Amino acid sequence: MPRLSEFYGIIILMNFRDHEPGHFHVWYGDYRAIITIDDGLVKGEMPARALRMVLEWMDKHKDELAKNWMLAKQGLPLEKIEPLK
Repeated sequence: MPRLSEFYGIIILMNFRDHEPGHFHVWYGDYRAIITIDDGLVKGEMPARALRMVLEWMDKHKDELAKNWMLAKQGLPLEKIEPLK
């Protein structure tokens, strides 16, 4: 699963040819979550502070996430996204 970004121990990943709706995976230590790109719906568990950072990052990079989702659906290389600073 390609890494799109990494910050503060949080890893953002996206699978190739994954199921709809468009989403990305978040790993933070032993925690795992899936977040939809359009509405930020969260499946899984994540500490509140880490989740707030991920959602802030997602809001800043929604267009890039959507573009990567389209690339992933076609099995094309994904583009890295700048981490949260």
